[in-house]
Amino acid sequence: MQASDAARLLLDAKGTAFKIKAAAVVSCILVLGILLLGLVVAMGGSAGAIGCGDRGRPSIEPPSDGEGPQNPNTGYLRKAQVENAKTIDGIAKEGGLSGRATLIALMTALQESTLLNLDHGHLDSIGLFQQRPAAGWGTKEQIMQPKYAAKMFFWGGDDGDPPGLTDIKGWETMRLGQAAQAVQRSAYPDYYDQHEAMARDIAREGGIDLNRHGTNGTTPPGSSGQPKQPDDCKNGGEKPAEPGAPFHDGKAPWPNEVKNPRSTRDAIVWAREEARTSAGGKKWYRMCLAFTAVAYGWNSAGTGYAIDHYHQMPASMKHDKDRNPPPGALMFWDTGQRAGHVAVYLGNGEIASNDIRRPGYIDVVPATEIETKWGATYVGWAPPYYPNAG
Repeated sequence: MQASDAARLLLDAKGTAFKIKAAAVVSCILVLGILLLGLVVAMGGSAGAIGCGDRGRPSIEPPSDGEGPQNPNTGYLRKAQVENAKTIDGIAKEGGLSGRATLIALMTALQESTLLNLDHGHLDSIGLFQQRPAAGWGTKEQIMQPKYAAKMFFWGGDDGDPPGLTDIKGWETMRLGQAAQAVQRSAYPDYYDQHEAMARDIAREGGIDLNRHGTNGTTPPGSSGQPKQPDDCKNGGEKPAEPGAPFHDGKAPWPNEVKNPRSTRDAIVWAREEARTSAGGKKWYRMCLAFTAVAYGWNSAGTGYAIDHYHQMPASMKHDKDRNPPPGALMFWDTGQRAGHVAVYLGNGEIASNDIRRPGYIDVVPATEIETKWGATYVGWAPPYYPNAG
């Protein structure tokens, strides 16, 4: 073999080695691309954060799950929610059902799918109501059709299995969330009621009449979509006021279970001082529940979301929609986002709240600003009770 031939063979070998290495690099890039594509597909292409929600818990969240005003980029989501709500109501009206039936369906869909037609969920759950093909609700293709899904929610299977809303005896008079649970049979039965306010807002935007009476029979009194008032209010006889009405000081001693490191008076003083000095800097951004817990001397509240903290309160401590909280009470709002909002009521219609005037800071503001500035819905008040705090 001549030296020139040997040199040529060596160059060919080096070229081959380079090609092999290059091919290996390209292969790695392709594999990485496929993995990333799979992740995007698994997320359903949604802008929201996908979770592993169980039945009765949504597996999708709106793009922002913090407190405060709606993210301006989520307008398309609201539009989709309104359109889906109108579809659901259209099916209810065609079947002669009342506005109450529509309200129950909207509350259910908000909890199950955030009122979005999802093609994924826990196990094989899909669609507006996260109905499962394996449980007899229909094929995947059928359930992904909002009109079909709504019909199944209202009337269920032809043989009554699975049962729909109208198969539930007494659904017209039972509590809204209870009726939803009777259809869904969720592992989280208490979560449906928290969506009533948002369901009503969406219905209002969509021109849906929740006061409509059913045409396939008489609608029982009090079941036309208007919330039923309790016979005796837990808050001392005060009736809930209209949204935007002023808040007044009420009088209510805390139950014996309410024990905090810091007294109510000292918590109010501490909250006002935090607002005055801004000593915390921007550390309170989307930390409303944590702020209230720290005000009462705890390191943390022990609960992830403000709205969950309210709904996990004992029934005797919740004062739904009452606008007469005593100073030191925790006041809660549904912001249209997963977390909701909570603030410490200081008295004289004022609260100590984060993010309302300055993101990350605490300010003393009228309690009505949460409604007027954020468009939030007042849920109610409760004592400063932190059973999971530490």
